[in-house]
Amino acid sequence: MDAEIVQQLVTSGATTLVGLMATEAWTQARSRFAALFGRGEADEAEAAALERSRTAIVRAQAAGDTEAVNDLAGTWRGRLRQALLENPEVAEELQGILDEFRPQLPAPGGDSRNNTFSGTVYGNVIQAGSVAGGMTVHQTGPPLRS
Repeated sequence: MDAEIVQQLVTSGATTLVGLMATEAWTQARSRFAALFGRGEADEAEAAALERSRTAIVRAQAAGDTEAVNDLAGTWRGRLRQALLENPEVAEELQGILDEFRPQLPAPGGDSRNNTFSGTVYGNVIQAGSVAGGMTVHQTGPPLRS
């Protein structure tokens, strides 16, 4: 298998794995990744390792410790690379997992909100939480009149 393809698959796999740890899809994803790593022999041990990693990642994210999250993701990148090098058929299984679960991940860059305001407006309407950097406003519907 081409080294560049392995690298892309490993990076995407670890990013998806770590991202799924904080979603409602985690239970299903954990069992699929445990089967991938355990190869039918150590699935329960792998599921326990994944769950310990999830606990550590959730704590690190809550504390804003991106370095710890990156370190844990690096651990899973290494595990995925090892699995792919030992058994190239893992690539197809991993791609299937990614295709199945990637749509359940939050959008890059954090949460996305779509707010709708309807009614009579006699001035500007601005709704914001925390705004930093550039901001893009998309207007739908008729223009507001002041």
